[in-house]
Amino acid sequence: MTSRLLDLLDSAGPLALLVVMAIVLAETGLLLGVALPGDSLLFGTGLLVASGAIHLPVVLVMASVALAAFAGDQLGYTIGHRYGPRVFSRSSSRMLNPAQVDRAADLVRRYGARGIVLARFVPVVRTIVPLVAGVGSMGRRRFALVNALGALVWGVGVVGAGYMLGGVPFVVAHVELCALAVVLVSLLPMAWHARRARSVAASSGEGAGVDDATRPEVAAQANEGSERLR
Repeated sequence: MTSRLLDLLDSAGPLALLVVMAIVLAETGLLLGVALPGDSLLFGTGLLVASGAIHLPVVLVMASVALAAFAGDQLGYTIGHRYGPRVFSRSSSRMLNPAQVDRAADLVRRYGARGIVLARFVPVVRTIVPLVAGVGSMGRRRFALVNALGALVWGVGVVGAGYMLGGVPFVVAHVELCALAVVLVSLLPMAWHARRARSVAASSGEGAGVDDATRPEVAAQANEGSERLR
């Protein structure tokens, strides 16, 4: 999918930026994080800017991506705040996988603001975290501040990495391989977090997940971390 998207962006010229912004916004704002390749797309976008296929200043591209990421998370937060725990009641939904909901809620509960920023670099989880924050007790203003920081770090960091590596022959010749590497690196924080959670659960003799009866109230898991931002 990433290869086809990059081909489309390559042929779209300056309009490619609008396509990238729409995809970034939809990933979190429209809960399509499972289907959209956020990290690899941004990395590839940076490569296209470096090669001149997208004839726009890289600073403008970074700022636009960060803006779209910020708007998407704000929309996700609004959905969670408006509809409450009912958002998580559809446990069979592909977009709201129960295990991912558990991890996102635990990330916010344990780390608060740091968890929201960290989630930016974890595919799928970054789609769910704004919902968790909206359902929980985190204030809109505080979430917006943390969201802005995470969007800026993600947009500048991933696009910038692609841009800086755009002059490396190996990277240009193996875009798909490098894009896959970006995705794998993005998964490392969550893999570490999941392993740590399993170790803690094993030592305490408790399950790490949230059962079906309590999942609709998953916001309660985020309250502890979100209270730190009040």
